[in-house]
Amino acid sequence: MKVALSTLNTLLQSNVLEIKFTRRKPKPGAPNTRRMLCTNSQSLLNSSEGRRVLGYTPTKQPPKFNPATKNLAIVWDLFKRGFRMVNADSCELISTIPADDEFWLYWAQEVSKMTTNEVNTFYDI
Repeated sequence: MKVALSTLNTLLQSNVLEIKFTRRKPKPGAPNTRRMLCTNSQSLLNSSEGRRVLGYTPTKQPPKFNPATKNLAIVWDLFKRGFRMVNADSCELISTIPADDEFWLYWAQEVSKMTTNEVNTFYDI
């Protein structure tokens, strides 16, 4: 289901989202779309597990422009362990996981067992 920037930002506050979107800058040899697990849930990211397991570190500076004017959402990418910008022009919501114990169960049972190759395949599907 396609989601608008405002919906995306609202969902990110209390959930981990699996999304798919069109790359803003196409990469030669890579698909035009990218898939991601992301969140902006401060309770999840600032928890001791969020900092240790997800590698979260708060940003020290805001962006030098207003991302909303370009229809971009700034999100924490759980696999890349960093902030990324998501193009909301073509963002599809694949799944939503509450950013609570349900997420950590999903992480332990599914994500933590993924190989590097499986993670790379996840991005490109």
